[in-house]
Amino acid sequence: MKSIVPTCRSVRGTNLVHPLTIVLLACLSNSASAQNLECPDSVPEASIKLENTPAGWTPFVARPLYLHAAAPIDGPPQRRGELANYTEQKEKGETSYTYRFEGHYPDGKWLQCAYGEYGQITLSKRIDDHIRECKFTYRSGQKAGQRIIKIRCA
Repeated sequence: MKSIVPTCRSVRGTNLVHPLTIVLLACLSNSASAQNLECPDSVPEASIKLENTPAGWTPFVARPLYLHAAAPIDGPPQRRGELANYTEQKEKGETSYTYRFEGHYPDGKWLQCAYGEYGQITLSKRIDDHIRECKFTYRSGQKAGQRIIKIRCA
């Protein structure tokens, strides 16, 4: 497909790019640029509430739950739409997972952040429908089970 860029002729006959084209190209490059998403580092202990505990027992949450995993999901968290199609790469103490979004996502693409060593709690939010790929780079954190995760989407 050949691209068409409107031009204007100056008085001297040289081609100039039409100002509207510059604005359109700027908008396209901004929408196609990479987007960094970020999971909160932890779920604070004050946010964790234990209700309906067995009679006679007093609940106490001693520390926060730290970020342990993150991944894109198909639809809201109740759907449990985990995506299985990804590539994995390991190097220098880091592991990266790259997800390519192919197909239709009628309930949207979501980012799910999991806390606790077994993902006991998750926080999720919908991400831009135009995102076509996300790379999640993991490295170990300082706390037990904690992961530092960088997310880059385009």
